[in-house]
Formats: sequence, C-alpha cells, structure tokens
Amino acid sequence: MQKKKQMAEKACLIVALTLMMVFPVMAADKVLMMATTTSTDNTGLLDYLAPHFTQATGIELKWTSVGTGKALKMGENCDVDVLLVHAPAAEKAFVEKGFGVNRREIMYNDFVIIGPESDPAGITGNTVVDALGTIRAKGSVFVSRGDNSGTHKKELSLWSATGAAVPEKEFWYVQTGQGMLASINIAAERNGYTMTDRGTFIKYADTMSGNPPLKVLVEQDDILLNQYSVLAINPQRCTKAKFDLATSFAEWLAGAEAQGLIRDFKLLGKPLFVPNAK
Repeated sequence: MQKKKQMAEKACLIVALTLMMVFPVMAADKVLMMATTTSTDNTGLLDYLAPHFTQATGIELKWTSVGTGKALKMGENCDVDVLLVHAPAAEKAFVEKGFGVNRREIMYNDFVIIGPESDPAGITGNTVVDALGTIRAKGSVFVSRGDNSGTHKKELSLWSATGAAVPEKEFWYVQTGQGMLASINIAAERNGYTMTDRGTFIKYADTMSGNPPLKVLVEQDDILLNQYSVLAINPQRCTKAKFDLATSFAEWLAGAEAQGLIRDFKLLGKPLFVPNAK
C-alpha cells in the first residue's frame, strides 16, 4: 500500500514538473511583442484595446512606445514582431527594403499647432505654412520633439513646405529629444508653440481638467492628416518573428470589433482617433 502511494506521488510530481515546463513555453508562444509610437500609448488607447484583443484571440500584447523612427529600427533589428506607427513615407520605405510586410491602415487623427491662448506670434486660424513662417519671422519659441518620431518627421516636412530650411540652429527653436507630452509641457513652460497629434493634445487637456495652458491655434488643414498603420515584421528577415500572431493582431485591428472600440475611445467627450481600416 505504501509503495503504491509513493508511486502515485511520484507520478503526480512528474506531471507537475511537466506542466511547469510546458505551460511557460505555451504562454511565451502566445505573446506578441510590438513597437509603437508614443501617442498610442500616452493616450491610453493600447491599455484600452489590449484586454479586448487578448479576450478575442488568447494572445497577450506587450509593447514598447518610442518614436516611429526608433520603432522601425526595432523592427529592422528583429526586436519585435509587429509595428503600429504613423509615418507613411518611412513605413513604405521599410516595406520596400524587405523589413516589413502587409502594411494596413487602421486609423487616423490629425496634427495641430498649439500655443499660448495669448498667441504672441498671432498665428490663430492661419494655414500651417503661414503659421510656421510667422513663428520664424517673429522668433517665437517653437518646441520640437527632435527625436525622429512620426510627429517630428511630419514637422520637418512642414518646415520644408514653407520654402525655407528647418530652423535647427535658431535660438528660438528648441529640440527636446523627448516624447510628445514632455515636449508639450516644455512648450507651456517657455510660453511657446509646438505641434502635436490631436489625440495626445486631448489627453494633455484631460490631465489639466479640460483647461490646459496651451490651446489649439492652427488646425483642419489637409496637410495635417495623421495616418496610423500596422505592419508585420517580415519572417524571411527575422526568422523568430511571430508572423502568425502579428497577422492575427492586424486582422483584429482592422475588424469590426476593434474599429468600433477605436471609434468609441474618447476623452472630454472627444474622439482621439478615427477608424479607417479597409
């Protein structure tokens, strides 16, 4: 009897050890690693979407939020499985070089130029090109992320659209090398202007109980469209990339459930992103 009991205990121990070895592997196989822009993280969108994605697919989503340039670099280095970013020209080049596949547009918002309510440069209601030209002419403080993010790339293209060089060495042009919320706070401290995506501005306004020191002064210009897309890392370049999980994530983001969740995601009664998956 004692011998049978010992044999049973031994069998249970073997099963327990086997489960301990197997389940961590299974769990790791269902974890999707993503690099994404700071705006999808700072706004709270990913914290909102991730539990729904896991419930629908059984896949756990983990992410690192950096500027789009750094996110693309992480994809090149095979550090992640999927990207959610907002710099279309850089994304298309990334795909053309063979690093990414299956780029899909998921949602958009727009960029806005914000500044003090007193508007010392007098740019309220101007076009983007005119506003930036005025800021340059008057030497008003303009805060740039300066971090090769999607927002920074867009800002640089807008300065180029004015027909003059990017004012990188001008005394009034402040490059933070930081994320959007930090850059907004620096602009507020310097009584200056900056460019941000609207979603992050709404999040910023929410943290200020709806009365932020900086206000939207320039908006609704066609050139300010801010498109977000998802890209899977090419498994032929990165053999350990979880292409199947990345594909599941992309298909879920483009599906009715996620598109509805993105549409309904609001702060201060305002949508932060507009779904537009095809």
